[in-house]
Amino acid sequence: MKASNVNQLKNLVSALALACAFAPAMAAMQTVTLAVPGMTCVTCPITVKKAISKVDGVSKTEVNFDKREAVVTFDDSKASVQKLTKATTDAGYPSTIKR
Repeated sequence: MKASNVNQLKNLVSALALACAFAPAMAAMQTVTLAVPGMTCVTCPITVKKAISKVDGVSKTEVNFDKREAVVTFDDSKASVQKLTKATTDAGYPSTIKR
């Protein structure tokens, strides 16, 4: 194998190792709005926010009683919409993704 090919192979291996090391840092933050129609009083959002905030990967939660919705920002490598809706449902407030 030529020296230039060996150097190219070494560079490729180094680049792949670097990419693997930083792959977790490249997880995407996503924001989703959930419809939470079961919130019937002004204290319901407190329970919904607590439930969502306990999901690993959630970084921000804003719950709006008047709109009956929750806006959630999360790391998609740790959390999912399915986990978020399960958390609200388990707390007594079924939710769906708002489109």
